[in-house]
Amino acid sequence: MTTATGLTSRIIPCLDVRDGRVVKGVRFQNLQDQGDPAECAARYAEQGADEIVFLDITASPEGRDADRDWIRRTAEQVFIPLSVGGGVRRVEDAERLLRSGADKVALNSSPIDRPELLDELAHRFGSQCVVLSVDAGRWEEPRADSRWQVVTHGGRRPRGLDAIEWIVEGVERGAGEILLTSIDSDGTQDGYDLELLAEVCQRVRVPVIASGGAGRPEHLAAALRAGAAAVLAASIFHQGTYTVGEVKAYLAQQGFPMRESGA
Repeated sequence: MTTATGLTSRIIPCLDVRDGRVVKGVRFQNLQDQGDPAECAARYAEQGADEIVFLDITASPEGRDADRDWIRRTAEQVFIPLSVGGGVRRVEDAERLLRSGADKVALNSSPIDRPELLDELAHRFGSQCVVLSVDAGRWEEPRADSRWQVVTHGGRRPRGLDAIEWIVEGVERGAGEILLTSIDSDGTQDGYDLELLAEVCQRVRVPVIASGGAGRPEHLAAALRAGAAAVLAASIFHQGTYTVGEVKAYLAQQGFPMRESGA
């Protein structure tokens, strides 16, 4: 079995960072300390993670850049791709992250206010460096023409913007990858929003990373079957429920191509 891209499936631990520490909660609430970012990333790299996603979850709400100290420390120890998001509002912000050791930059709220930023980043650094991070939640009042809307600022600010249409526009503007998080499922460990994931995968031709709700290896397999090129998880790894290696072994048994640990 192959992914929608025909490439090896990627397993990506996600590290939400606040005040220089990894944290995890449910739907971005009740955050608990999980450790030092560089140490956590190094542990997951040793387990066979294909990539690490760092999200400085308070950078945008606080109107500041992502903290680059722990990015540098991580890049010195970890030699798999690092995607970093938080506080990227200008081309210069992205350049500082890339110079600090990030391989990709993830953008969430800033392109909503100024979509041209995606064009500028793709032109300057290439689409492969630009990840459009979209937090999508179901409308509180159901709409016939739209099932999910974009929310930002850690899920606290509904934007009244159709999530699918925004993702399509983002790809047209140059985003080379989509990090798709279901706010309704995030941290619940009840599984990804497969309906949302499948619709996005059908609408765009760039890799889609499924995020929000992983609780068991079966959930990751379901996301890959729905079309995801990669699956992102946090709670199951932070809590030690599963190691990255255990998850990859299960998925390989299900027929998904996996990069061998240490390869």
